[in-house]
Amino acid sequence: MEFNLADLFESVVDVVPDREALTYVDRPGTGAVRRLGYAELDGAANRIAHHLTDAGLKPGEHVGLHLYNGVEYLQTVLACLKARVVPVNVNYRYVEEELAYLFRDADLAALVFDAEFTGRVATARPRAGKLRHLLRVGTPPPDAPALRCVEFVDAEACASAARGFPARSGDDLFIIYTGGTTGLPKGVMWRQEDLFFAGLFGGDPTGTPVGRPEELAERVAAGGAGLSFFPAPPLMHGTSTLTSFIAFHYGQRVVIHRKYVPEEVLRTIERERVSSVSLVGDAMLRPLVDALHGPMKGTDLSSLLSVSSSGAMLSETVRDQFQELVPHVLLLNNFGSSESGSNGRATDDSGAEKGFRLEVNERTEVVDPATCAPVAAGRTGRLAQRGHVPLGYYNDPAKTAETFFQRDGERWVLLGDMATVDEQGIVTVLGRGSQCINTGGEKVYPEEVEQALKSHPRVYDVLVTGVPDARWGNRVAAVVQAREGGAAPDLAELQEHCRARLAGYKIPRQLVLTDRIRRSPSGKADYRWASAAAAERP
Repeated sequence: MEFNLADLFESVVDVVPDREALTYVDRPGTGAVRRLGYAELDGAANRIAHHLTDAGLKPGEHVGLHLYNGVEYLQTVLACLKARVVPVNVNYRYVEEELAYLFRDADLAALVFDAEFTGRVATARPRAGKLRHLLRVGTPPPDAPALRCVEFVDAEACASAARGFPARSGDDLFIIYTGGTTGLPKGVMWRQEDLFFAGLFGGDPTGTPVGRPEELAERVAAGGAGLSFFPAPPLMHGTSTLTSFIAFHYGQRVVIHRKYVPEEVLRTIERERVSSVSLVGDAMLRPLVDALHGPMKGTDLSSLLSVSSSGAMLSETVRDQFQELVPHVLLLNNFGSSESGSNGRATDDSGAEKGFRLEVNERTEVVDPATCAPVAAGRTGRLAQRGHVPLGYYNDPAKTAETFFQRDGERWVLLGDMATVDEQGIVTVLGRGSQCINTGGEKVYPEEVEQALKSHPRVYDVLVTGVPDARWGNRVAAVVQAREGGAAPDLAELQEHCRARLAGYKIPRQLVLTDRIRRSPSGKADYRWASAAAAERP
C-alpha cells in the first residue's frame, strides 16, 4: 500500500463500513436528503470506475468533472482514483469557448457533466479532439440538443460494485485546474503522495502526519464518529474537494449542498449538527453574517466548532462581526494555493492596520524571484514552498520552468504572492505580483487597499485595480459594492477613511459604484472584470 488517495480511502472504508460518509442536502428546506455510508459510497464509486475502464479509459488518461455539487461529484473523483485515471475539475461557469479551450488543454478523454450543461458540451465537444466518452448526470432540459452520451444512472446499474482494480501508486496524478484571477486556466499536476502531505496535511491537519499509509485507518479505527465537515464552496474549487478528503481521512462525515445559499447553509448546520464549515473569503462569510443578523437570527449553531477560509483573505471587519455573533467558533484564516497546498495561517492581529500577516509552515519561505535565495528581513520577495510540491503545469513547459525550480536538492514552487518577512519569521503578504499597480514608481497591492476599504461601515465588498493615467502611469481605482439600506460612500469619504491606514500613494483616486462585485462561484475575485469596470467610468 502506498500514499495513494484511493488506497487510503478504501482502508478507511474497511474499518468503518457502516459509518455515514456523505450527506447530500438536495433541496434545502424540503427534507430531501441522501445519505451514504462508507461502504455504500465505496460501492457506488466502484461502479463508475468499472464503467470508465469498460469504456476504454486507460490509466493516466484524463476525465473532466463538469458538475455542480452532488453525490456524483465525489463518487466520480473516487472512481477516477480507483481506476487510475486522472480527475480534472471543470469550472461550470465556463461558456463554450472557454470549455473548448480547457477540454483541449487538459486532453480530456472523457467528461462527466450535469444535464443542464448539455448545450455547452455539445457545442464545445467538436473542438476537443481527444474527448471520446460522455457520461451525463440527470435529465436534460426539453430544448437541449441531441448528444450521444451514456446516462449516469445506466452506467451505475450495469457495472459491478466490487473493487478488483490493479495496484495503484503514490505517483498517480491528481490535476487541479486553476483559473486564478487573471489569465487562462492552468492544470496543476500533483503526485497523489505529495498532495496527501501538502494539501491534506498527511491525514491530520491539527496533529502529526501519519508515517505509514496503513496508519491512517489504524487511527480511524481507534477514534470515534461525530464530526461533520461542510465544504460550502463548489467542489470544482480545489478547497472543497480537499476538505472532503480530509473528512474521509478522519473517517467522518461530509455534508454538501448543490449550490451556496447562505440561509440554507445555516439551516443545514443547525439540522445536521455540522462541526466544521469551509468557505472562501468575505464573499461567503459576509452573507452568513448578514443572515445571522437578519432572517436567520437565533439559528442554533452550538454544534459548530470551526469555520475556515482559504483561497481568499477574510477581512478583519468581517471576522470581528462573525466572532461577535458566534464567539465560541474558532475562525481560521488559512492561506494556500492550488500550486502549494497549505502555506500557513493568518495571525490574530492580521488586518487593515498591520496587513495580512501569516505564520507560515516550515516549508514556506520568502525568496528573491531572480535568484530563488531567501530574502533578508524587511526585504520584498515572493512566497515559495519546498518539498511536497506539484510536478508542474500540464501542457505548459514554459510556465512550469518559470514557476518550479530545484534548490539544495529539493523541489520548490515559486508562488505569485509578493511578501516580506520580519525577524520573528512572520510573513506579511502584499498581494499577487500580477495585480500589482505601479503608480508614479510606487507599488500598490490591491489586497492591502481592499482590507482598508472593507473596514468602512458602508462598504459591503470591493475590488481595487489600476487604471491607466497620463501622469502617474496608473492610478488606484476602487470598484465598490455599497451596503444596502443607506447612502453609498463617496470618493472623498473613502479617501479620508484610508488616510489613517495607508500611505498616500495607495489611496484610491477613482471610485466606481456597482450593484454587485463579480466573483467566481468559489468567491475568488474577478480582477479582469474590475479593471474593465473602472476603465469604462473615468
